[in-house]
Amino acid sequence: MPKRTDISSILVIGAGPIIIGQACEFDYSGVQAVKALKDEGYRVILVNSNPATIMTDPGLADATYIEPITPEIVEKIIIEEKPDALLPTMGGQTALNCALDLHYAGILEKHGVELIGAKADAIEMAEDRALFREAMDRIGLENPRATIVSSPKKADGKYDRIEGLKRAMEALDTVGLPAIIRPAFTLGGTGGGVAYNVEEYEEICRSGLAASPNAQILVDESLLGWKEYEMEVVRDKADNAIIICSIENIDPMGVHTGDSITVAPALTLTDKEYQVMRNASLAVLREIGVETGGSNVQFAVNPKDGRLVVIEMNPRVSRSSALASKATGFPIAKVAAKLAVGYTLDEIDNDITGVTPASFEPTIDYVVTKIPRFAFEKYKGTEPVLTTAMKSVGEAMAIGRNFKESLQKALNSLETGLTGLNELPFEDETKLRAALAIQSPDRLRVVAEAFRMGLSVDDVYAITSIDKWFLRQIEEIVAAEKTIRAQGLPDDAYAMTDIKAMGFSDKRLAELTGKTEQAVRNQRHALDVRPVYKRIDTCAAEFAAKTPYLYSTYEHPLFGQDKADCEALPTAREKVVILGGGPNRIGQGIEFDYCCCHAAFAMEDLGMESIMVNCNPETVSTDYDTSDRLYFEPLTDEHVLEVINKESGTGHLRGVIVQFGGQTPLKLANPLHQQNIPILGTSPASIDLAEDREQFAALLDKLGIQQAPSRTARSVDEAEIKANEIGYPVMLRPSFVLGGRAMEIARNDEDLRKFAAEALQVSGDASLFIDRYLSDATEVDVDAICDGENVHVAGIMEHIEEAGVHSG
Repeated sequence: MPKRTDISSILVIGAGPIIIGQACEFDYSGVQAVKALKDEGYRVILVNSNPATIMTDPGLADATYIEPITPEIVEKIIIEEKPDALLPTMGGQTALNCALDLHYAGILEKHGVELIGAKADAIEMAEDRALFREAMDRIGLENPRATIVSSPKKADGKYDRIEGLKRAMEALDTVGLPAIIRPAFTLGGTGGGVAYNVEEYEEICRSGLAASPNAQILVDESLLGWKEYEMEVVRDKADNAIIICSIENIDPMGVHTGDSITVAPALTLTDKEYQVMRNASLAVLREIGVETGGSNVQFAVNPKDGRLVVIEMNPRVSRSSALASKATGFPIAKVAAKLAVGYTLDEIDNDITGVTPASFEPTIDYVVTKIPRFAFEKYKGTEPVLTTAMKSVGEAMAIGRNFKESLQKALNSLETGLTGLNELPFEDETKLRAALAIQSPDRLRVVAEAFRMGLSVDDVYAITSIDKWFLRQIEEIVAAEKTIRAQGLPDDAYAMTDIKAMGFSDKRLAELTGKTEQAVRNQRHALDVRPVYKRIDTCAAEFAAKTPYLYSTYEHPLFGQDKADCEALPTAREKVVILGGGPNRIGQGIEFDYCCCHAAFAMEDLGMESIMVNCNPETVSTDYDTSDRLYFEPLTDEHVLEVINKESGTGHLRGVIVQFGGQTPLKLANPLHQQNIPILGTSPASIDLAEDREQFAALLDKLGIQQAPSRTARSVDEAEIKANEIGYPVMLRPSFVLGGRAMEIARNDEDLRKFAAEALQVSGDASLFIDRYLSDATEVDVDAICDGENVHVAGIMEHIEEAGVHSG
């Protein structure tokens, strides 16, 4: 079908501020959608309240409104702009809920605005727990045994949540404990959880009813220990439907999929099981009525008897859609936007191959692993325990030719100090077994520690319910570590390649052998063991890929070849490498990705080739058409140096830009500089001058600029002495951190000793800066840009709160 000509302008609703469960993946989806619609000649109006997004750039949409996403505000925009259609599927739950409010209030009908991408009845059926269960019953698919609890409306039209809670307590007799509580019309499992006793059940039900806009919760039978899968599906008006990607959660049911470690494709399904799940996914989309876009369908499988149940579906692009897009190279949001305006899958080209249509199901010949990043250290007293309510603040993705390589690269990508499955200290087996029973951010390291302590795969499975295939893979990594510790590094290229093909980083090998990382790298290079780069091509190399979207791997040459086949094919152009920000975390998020993207756009304007290195699947910077070449790699010395080595072999590498990705690339500035790689922009010496508190204080003294009385310390005892010299209260500031990490106000010696220990640990080798805390002071930010001689002040911002509240 040709594109629709009866509509000319489309309103796109964004996701608003970043919250847990709804992050920058919706900026990525929204940018793709807006670009796709503009390419088709439509006028695009955008409303989003988040100024840190690429989506809200003035040059992207035809009209951009940075306004609250409420029905009242959106109606005013509709009156002003008079759009013909509204696309609500690119802005997460915020956009869907706002679109439904506009629909049921009669506002869309009043102003002649059509919902495209997903009709109101399809959204309602997918999001309303009762309607969804009825729909699954009609097509013969099983839901978990459950009771739906709906709060009645009072005379004033508001929901009676007290009566709803009474009904929830009555439902407990039907479902029993443990029970899983899922609120309707929410995202990230907000308000939900797993209840093991009556007190927890009452508390979670109360929270769930409060979080649900229609005061409705679903109380499920416990599926704890079941295997969890997701299918990313796209369907068009002609009933062409394809599976973009299957995703398997390594964690069993009971952990929100956003907090789960996941792999793509699903690795422990038989072909028959996969086909059953595939057919079920397509049946779900057809019954719900999603006919112009992408959806995510979640399943649980009982490992004991194979019983399959449908958990839920999202009738929109989601966090998993972004992951599936980056894992396969299939741009779900872009395709969904084109389907929403009338195209069918066979009419849309595959950008990566250039010769196949979008109706070809992607095929992948590699393994993708996503690991979430948490920020429990920011919230003192919060238990690092994972449940059905999402808690992660970001995620890293890695690609390898096998699961071991993919997993260890993902662990390296987290930037939490891990070099692999690093050891954890346990006094005895009893404490280890207790830790295995808890779903924590470090659960895979606990599993590895169990194998080091001599537990069997069956023992670990009985406690964790993690599939035995994954457990055996981790057991093999631990066995390889033991061999490396005992025998050292191999002195032949074949054996060294085997070790690197398991995903071991140079730094991890250094830890295992007692060498330095540089010594390991020198030995590897002496054996000429280097990674090769493969392309993400959507088709397992059946067709040539035109877009350079690459990942590294280690493999042996094929028979008759001198070297393994590398698909990087660097160009002879003048080029610049841009280092991204890695996984989102508190203090380093979407705003840095915005900067990296604009750096790539600027290089394009200058006629230079931009090469992006990043490992965050949620971002616009890791879209295959943002830069000229994309390397999906961990942001570590080893991986970045190997990319630079490959790219500098052909063409002229002008240098590396490290200043736009936040603290992550800044930490790489010195290692790159030591290898004589040009750092563009701010020099490593100037970075140190700004980041090292002691050096910066000396600079202010030299310039005669006033500052609070300060001292530096390198131990807790020294910090206490220096703090007393200054006088309390004092601020403790580690060097080389972002987002105020480990910064604290100490008001006495007891505070200081507690906070200084953590701050010194975060600083690493750097000193701890202690200065007088300025009470009742006004804080001001000045943003400036300099070409080396001229300084231009771009903006001055005054803080409403007094000094002591982080500027973020």
